[in-house]
Amino acid sequence: MIGKLINVLQFGRQCAKSSFLLSRQLSVTTNLKEINNDKPKTGILMLNMGGPSHINEVHEYLLRIMTDREIIQLPFQSQLGSWIAKKRTVKVQQKYEQIGGKSPILEWTNKQGKLLCESLDRVSPETAPHKHYVAFRYANPLTQNTLQKIEEDGVEHTVVFSQYPQYCCATSGSSFVEIYKHFVNRHLPANMKWSIIDRWATHPLFIETIVERIKDELFQYPEDIRNDVIILFSAHSVPLKVVLKGDTYASEVAGTVTLVMEKLQYCNPYKLVWQSKVGPLSWLKPATDSSIRAFVKQGKKHFLLVPIAFVNEHIETLHELDIEYCKELAEELGIDQIRRTAAPNDHPKFIAALTDIVASHLKSNKSVSPLFLTRCPQCNSKNCIESKEWYAQICKS
Repeated sequence: MIGKLINVLQFGRQCAKSSFLLSRQLSVTTNLKEINNDKPKTGILMLNMGGPSHINEVHEYLLRIMTDREIIQLPFQSQLGSWIAKKRTVKVQQKYEQIGGKSPILEWTNKQGKLLCESLDRVSPETAPHKHYVAFRYANPLTQNTLQKIEEDGVEHTVVFSQYPQYCCATSGSSFVEIYKHFVNRHLPANMKWSIIDRWATHPLFIETIVERIKDELFQYPEDIRNDVIILFSAHSVPLKVVLKGDTYASEVAGTVTLVMEKLQYCNPYKLVWQSKVGPLSWLKPATDSSIRAFVKQGKKHFLLVPIAFVNEHIETLHELDIEYCKELAEELGIDQIRRTAAPNDHPKFIAALTDIVASHLKSNKSVSPLFLTRCPQCNSKNCIESKEWYAQICKS
């Protein structure tokens, strides 16, 4: 009789506990739904170069790149840039056809932004609800259209969040200048706070993401050759004159590589190489493809390519690295084993990195870093001078 009574009491306590937990879970879910349904308080403006979402958009995409003096300087820029874009359109369209007919960068950025904001709503409820916005420099959604959307949504605080881990005047800088150009002849949205995250090349969770990607791929090589695999960290190259004026991009990429290899305890031989050169100017070297050729001549046969400056898959990873190097070049040179690590994409640690970067920024009450406001020693860009002054002003207000 006593035993039955004890069982009844225990069952009652379990029911009460379950009811409490269910009630608490429903309360949290309801709160999150309320947050998600409210007008966004904090907008996360994710900047990137972008890519065409359809084959028919390739020409406009190339035209915007070739006529942007922040990324490339040409004589008679509007005419020559237009001619180059037209000449390259068919060839580039063929490349996009080989990777599915479009760039996946928008899909990945939206997925990253969605996961980021869901995480921010949990860890930073005081700045919630959060909403991500995508601002591409050369493809839809274009920067000016996204800025208009942010204003229509009535966002209270816009965090301009560069999706280039390492800062470069020719890439990150062009996106920041584009925002300045949008507002230079317009009134800023009333009562909107602005702040900037301009680089995050050494964030520990970003480093750990790259480390895990490398470990996953190294495990796919036979054990007897695993330690001989040469890790080639491949980043988008830039014209040498960009570096000579004092741009920090190359050193920031090198810093990322160093931290990754330290975490891996220098388990394999490695090199930093550069890809995607365009035009006749001297660019950062050694090039990724010429490095592979040179190593093969030295008798090396096993390689792992690591996209160290791209946060999601796009044509430079899916075509240049996967098709041109890992397939076509490997077949030409008779390479035994060559693989590529995936970009960070939606890796859990990468989403945690993005969350920590933004959450820490929001808690810091620092609107902009001194480094962002400091121009390169040899900078003579009128757009850079004016935009830095403008950002210094709006981030104080």
